Amino acid sequence: MSLTTTVPKEYVHRASLSEVFLTGWHESGPDAFTVTAQWPRSHSFYSSRHAVHDPLLLCETIRQTFPLLTHAAYGMPFGHQLSWSHFQYAVNPQAMQIERSPAELELRIQCRDIRYLRSVPASMSMSIEVLRNGGLLALASTRFGCHTPKVYERLRGGHEGTSRASGGRLPPGPVPYTVAGRDRPEDVVLAATTEPRRWQLRVDTEHPVLFDHPVDHVPGMLLLESVRQAAHALDTSQAPVMLTAMDVTFNRYVEYDEACWIEGESVSPVAASARRSVRVNARQSDALAFTATADLTDF
Repeated sequence: MSLTTTVPKEYVHRASLSEVFLTGWHESGPDAFTVTAQWPRSHSFYSSRHAVHDPLLLCETIRQTFPLLTHAAYGMPFGHQLSWSHFQYAVNPQAMQIERSPAELELRIQCRDIRYLRSVPASMSMSIEVLRNGGLLALASTRFGCHTPKVYERLRGGHEGTSRASGGRLPPGPVPYTVAGRDRPEDVVLAATTEPRRWQLRVDTEHPVLFDHPVDHVPGMLLLESVRQAAHALDTSQAPVMLTAMDVTFNRYVEYDEACWIEGESVSPVAASARRSVRVNARQSDALAFTATADLTDF
């Protein structure tokens, strides 16, 4: 009998074993890999609502494949840093239903447009098919950079090494957790402002999942969560909805020491479907930190 284990937590840049969702990997062709994963039936942060898995659990699972493959398959040394430039996914809502046992996933990954620096990847793109029980659960694509410590120090411009917000204080006045599509107030990442469709990013460096380990900038998964919560806050329908698609372009790191503003546009129906589309932007220091579009789907 073979026993299911996770990949080493160091390979996915996680401190807690409970936050490692990948269970194995193998090479399936030139720059092609199959990665296996398992989702729990419930999770403290990627919570299961309306008997379906959280799409952000899919995003975190895919994010874990970046360090896994760059370290294990391409020989990137530990201590190098990854940076997102683009991420996109679309999910099949019917395949996200929670069953009586944990979800077993297979991620088929093709790496492409790889740029090397001294035989180690400096940047790459991935195309990803996610299968569950042999059926298509999601499609995703991404591009990210891989940086040596010296290059990363140059990119960060003196911010490297900072691991928490100035003073450790949270912005006041989070939006109600039900408005943000969450089940607990401590998981809300949007703080209310006096302007409609505009929020301050709420960064809690003590959050046990979003800040599983110290980092010197606001993590990408927190930024994806801000898009999800903004989309829920903008949606006025009373129907259960799922964030079935997202397309995000990251322009710059989001820092701890200045306010970051999340700005949403009104929700637009998608013709002849149960989907609604919303655009979300983030600004910090009068610069665009990221742009995103997201689809909410009734189910």
